[in-house]
Amino acid sequence: MIEVTNLPGNDVTCATCRANCCRLEVMLITDTGVPEKYVAFDQWGGMTMARLDDGWCAALDRHTMLCSIYDKRPFICREFEMGGYECLVERG
Repeated sequence: MIEVTNLPGNDVTCATCRANCCRLEVMLITDTGVPEKYVAFDQWGGMTMARLDDGWCAALDRHTMLCSIYDKRPFICREFEMGGYECLVERG
């Protein structure tokens, strides 16, 4: 079990984040229209979001730290709750 300590307060918003969730592996399990240039395949042939050499999601706009394909983002990104447990762990 992961122990969560020193997490940010309830004022968590994507606007105050450094997009830590954009460093997580994202499996593409439903068709949301992710543009092909952002799709990669893992060693087992599964579709994932492409990452750049430094580990960040290829769809992340580095100037704004916002998703450049927000309306077509993967299902798992849509379900990742801002300020939820997983969000707080990544921010911590």
